[in-house]
Amino acid sequence: MSAFASKSGRAVHPQSPPSNTGPPPNNSTHHQQQQQQQPPPVTTGGGGGGGNTELASLFECPVCFDYVLPPILQCQSGHLVCANCRPKLTCCPTCRGPLGNIRNLAMEKVASTVMFPCKYSSSGCSATLLHTDKTEHEDTCEFRPYMCPCPGASCKWQGSLEQVMPHLMSVHKSITTLQGEDIVFLATDINLPGAVDWVMMQSCFGHHFMLVLEKQEKYDSLQQFFAIVQLIGSRKQAESFAYRLELNGPRRRLTWEATPRSIHEGVQSAIMNSDCLVFDTSIAQLFADNGNLGINVTISMC
Repeated sequence: MSAFASKSGRAVHPQSPPSNTGPPPNNSTHHQQQQQQQPPPVTTGGGGGGGNTELASLFECPVCFDYVLPPILQCQSGHLVCANCRPKLTCCPTCRGPLGNIRNLAMEKVASTVMFPCKYSSSGCSATLLHTDKTEHEDTCEFRPYMCPCPGASCKWQGSLEQVMPHLMSVHKSITTLQGEDIVFLATDINLPGAVDWVMMQSCFGHHFMLVLEKQEKYDSLQQFFAIVQLIGSRKQAESFAYRLELNGPRRRLTWEATPRSIHEGVQSAIMNSDCLVFDTSIAQLFADNGNLGINVTISMC
């Protein structure tokens, strides 16, 4: 169940971020002089050469065309298939023979020397990595698709960073955008039953920020609120900003300061770890006015 924040002040429709939204993330690495003992684990710009590309192609899965990485199992004829596709198959996709559980130690040894391209190379990532570093890199690669930043799991959209704001403007039109680095995020009807989230956009410093207030039902009917800010931008861009959330009441003040999350990482992990402004319903009632809760939001540049 979703509700959207509102404010009696000036509100504008979400606008696409200008072309000069800050320097693009630097995804290249310095070409360091190769050491005698150990090569650099990540290279860019095709540093592996044609021979490395040919070696990597030997590890392509015949089903999904991703790479077969250790531990590597083969069929009785020596054909390979990746670990993701293997549980879905009843026979070898190449020779139709039984899959078996034969470990190919020779290919595993070769794989330990091959620099594999990032799975998002078609989106622009030029990194090549050892298989031991590949998964960790891809989990945080700036070229992986961005998911819809709206809370909840109802919207399954994904696309490039440049497409996020047009998506929000066309699909999530009810979200209000306020201009300025210091605004009031007004969450209405906070006494609504069940799990509820409130969303507002804030535009300043040439960027768009999404403000999220989420109410969750905890054990023994305990309800908790989680407030957080995320940047419509990359992790590197988010590091240039700080935000402050503040609840004000008679002789009371509750404040939280942090670096905004990038929409690339989302807010759920921060909420799960309480790495945001957290308060329960009793605290909310101390600052609420007729069931409405105002949160002062200030964005600043570091």
